[in-house]
Amino acid sequence: MATRHQSRSAVIGLLYAHDIGNPEVERFAEELLEEKKIRNRQREFAMSLYNGVLGHLEEIDKEIRDHLKDWDFERLDHVDKSIMRLGAYELLHTDLDRAVIINEAVELAKELGSDQSPKFVNGVLDAIEKSAKGAKV
Repeated sequence: MATRHQSRSAVIGLLYAHDIGNPEVERFAEELLEEKKIRNRQREFAMSLYNGVLGHLEEIDKEIRDHLKDWDFERLDHVDKSIMRLGAYELLHTDLDRAVIINEAVELAKELGSDQSPKFVNGVLDAIEKSAKGAKV
């Protein structure tokens, strides 16, 4: 059975394909999840994350833009952007543990991104989390 980490990794792949403009991403989402043996609850979890990010994309991208320091959103690496989008969605729209969300994003950045990705992703998501926490107080 797949783990949530594996589900999130698959979601990053889907978000990446969406970000680079692959028009077939919706069609192959189910195939990708099946290929990675992501089934049942984990499939539901993955699809809820994917659809949640897309449903809140404008808000999520604004949050990421607002917390980038000396970096242009349009120049972000597609993988890093996908990881940050997923992390921002989870921080802003789920009740999952904030430390777990950020740790998962950093681990995905280590696996899928460049050497600089983990620190970069951590910094942006930490700033979003602090901002969101302050807004809820």
